[in-house]
Amino acid sequence: MAKLISKVYGEALFETAVEENRQELFQEEAGGILKVLDENPEFDRFMKHPGIPKQEKLEVVRNVFQGRISTQMAGFLDIVVRKERYGQLRAIFGYFLEKTKEEKKVGTAYVATAVELNEIQKAQVVDRLLATTSYREMEVHYATEPALIGGMVVRIKDRVVDSSIRTKLNNLTKQLLQIQIG
Repeated sequence: MAKLISKVYGEALFETAVEENRQELFQEEAGGILKVLDENPEFDRFMKHPGIPKQEKLEVVRNVFQGRISTQMAGFLDIVVRKERYGQLRAIFGYFLEKTKEEKKVGTAYVATAVELNEIQKAQVVDRLLATTSYREMEVHYATEPALIGGMVVRIKDRVVDSSIRTKLNNLTKQLLQIQIG
């Protein structure tokens, strides 16, 4: 349900941004709002508290963001709070930001390796990802996972390419266990 809500609201925000040719502005504002939420956890708790009346939450949102964001984004936040969807705001903005990146042909990849990659290796990973996808740019988030033993795991959206030694050993173990001796 939450995924559907984030998609519906995120899609509505994206369509508004495209109609008004304000993708860059909305992208910047969504990022700014998420930063405010990250830096002020008490604001987040206040907005999620079920005992606080909706009208009071609307006033707080208006006071915090009025004059700092566009009237369209302020109206969007107003709708989100009015419809009691504030709890899904991060997911909504996440969907919106991914959609705007997709439109610009910017991909996001998550790369896990057993050891940290140097800059040359990172550049090679980016080059390979750009060569094998339809993206023009690639944002890559690197993580080190020693349990992989070697190789790497790359995730782009819901697609995963696992060339880690750990996975190869697990597959080999399964194959060996299926062999009938005798």
